[in-house]
Amino acid sequence: MKKRKVALLFDLDGTLLNTLDDLTNSVNATLANFGFPHRTKEEIRSFIGNGIKKLIERALPHNSSEELVLKCLNFFTKHYQDHINDYSKPYPGIIELIKECHKQEVKMAVVTNKFQTGAVALVKRYFSPYIQVVVGQRFGRLTKPDPEPVYEALKKLDLQKSNDLILYVGDSDVDILTARNAELPVICVDWGFKERSDLQKFHTDYLVSFPEEILTILKQLKHQNE
Repeated sequence: MKKRKVALLFDLDGTLLNTLDDLTNSVNATLANFGFPHRTKEEIRSFIGNGIKKLIERALPHNSSEELVLKCLNFFTKHYQDHINDYSKPYPGIIELIKECHKQEVKMAVVTNKFQTGAVALVKRYFSPYIQVVVGQRFGRLTKPDPEPVYEALKKLDLQKSNDLILYVGDSDVDILTARNAELPVICVDWGFKERSDLQKFHTDYLVSFPEEILTILKQLKHQNE
């Protein structure tokens, strides 16, 4: 019988990394450049989760033209690329979690709606060599909550849902829906961009407050399936 592999697919923003300050600064630099008032950090927190175009659409006044959205998106992308790691940092306990997973031969990937080049740069900065597979947002490709990015990560990791133990880890309703669409169990973390009370409404399989709880869940599931 083929040996069963164990894998974790992670969201990035709000799950592994606190990127809120850098996102806020770049959104507000964009708004200022085009003559719009700043948004608060809490507003921008609520806008995150569906990729940068949706982030810009939500930050702009309602019913802004597509032309304006694209101009702002272009400005934002350039500004954020230059400031992507000014204040971003892993959440407490995340580095230890990643290292322990690597030690236990848990396969890992990042599946995110952050644009590909930005996601790769941040993962390389903080999680290399432990995480090598990154599936981010690219032109013409489907994004979460569509399951296609998850399937791409599974293929790159040589994983089979029918044989391997695979969990998706995220911090939002988008992540929960992504896992549901991919027919994977999901661990939701409450240290990210969404309130715990909001996450509970979406009936996640697991809801955790500390990274080490993810290791406990993995251990329990491995024992159940032995």
